[in-house]
Amino acid sequence: MTNPILEIRNLHARIEDREILKGVNLAIPAGELHAVMGRNGSGKSTLSYVLAGKEDYEITEGEVLLDGVDLLGMEPNERAAAGLFLAFQYPIEIPGVATMTFLKAAMNAQRKSRGEGEISTPDFMRAVKEAGASLNIDASMLKRPLNVGFSGGEKKRAEVLQMALLAPKMCILDETDSGLDIDALQVVSKGVNALRSEQRSMLVITHYQRLLNHIVPDVVHVFSDGRIVESGDKSLALQLEAKGYADFDSEPA
Repeated sequence: MTNPILEIRNLHARIEDREILKGVNLAIPAGELHAVMGRNGSGKSTLSYVLAGKEDYEITEGEVLLDGVDLLGMEPNERAAAGLFLAFQYPIEIPGVATMTFLKAAMNAQRKSRGEGEISTPDFMRAVKEAGASLNIDASMLKRPLNVGFSGGEKKRAEVLQMALLAPKMCILDETDSGLDIDALQVVSKGVNALRSEQRSMLVITHYQRLLNHIVPDVVHVFSDGRIVESGDKSLALQLEAKGYADFDSEPA
């Protein structure tokens, strides 16, 4: 059996004096999309922040391997270069930086980390046009400062565009359905589904089953009180929608 793309072993993390992750165990093989569902405050977004290397979180126990390599020993930019991508619940605005400029800088940073030369302008423009076509992204949107004045749908489409251009091996989508109407959700989901491949793994974090109607997971995990307490197929998401999370509170892992 090949190693999982992402493997989390007994991960504990705290912020200040509060423990949030309390022994997370998770393995995602290549080609699979896993969903983590849990009520607000269960720690599922903290998991995404810890994986991406956000400051302020202290890892007190456990390890995380990305394609067999220690992830927690890397700086955030090193994690990105190694193939990790986090799509934020609330993408930040960056005034003064055109979206196209940001995308090209991100691509070239990745290429540099791999020892490759900078992408040519024609190749970059072609890649953006191809990746943006299915996301309903037009040239005017790309000329605007990154996420400034973007609608919720535009912000999420811009993130999926980044994901398509950077081609990471491990994608983490933190509540990517937040702020999306049904039309935007369908467009974003179509973009995410187009990126599913045998070489790439995905982790989708949400507390609504509706997202999983559009991005159908291979495995669903229930997150409660800082750890995974139940795993199953997509029918588990329907069970959560019908009954809520109370049945899973304080269950042993």
